[in-house]
Amino acid sequence: MYLLLHTVKGTPFETPDQGKDRLLTHWEQIDYGMQCTSSRKFLSISPVVLYLLTSFYTKYDPAHFVINTASLLSVLLPKLPQFHGVRVFGINKY
Repeated sequence: MYLLLHTVKGTPFETPDQGKDRLLTHWEQIDYGMQCTSSRKFLSISPVVLYLLTSFYTKYDPAHFVINTASLLSVLLPKLPQFHGVRVFGINKY
């Protein structure tokens, strides 16, 4: 899911935007770039719910907890409004 939303650029189908969204990821195109919409909230809450479930079912084992926390941060940080259109270390710039 991360690759689909945060690395794939362009539109999955023909749109009348005349190439405006060609350099944007799918996450940046959701709801025309508006922040805090219901679909964005749902897609941001679902990893947190999975994180809580995996932490509970692994009985908060320290090794699993570190891996789960790193995974959660790698999924949630790109979704923040401050990272809209930002390319960290030039990755996925073109």
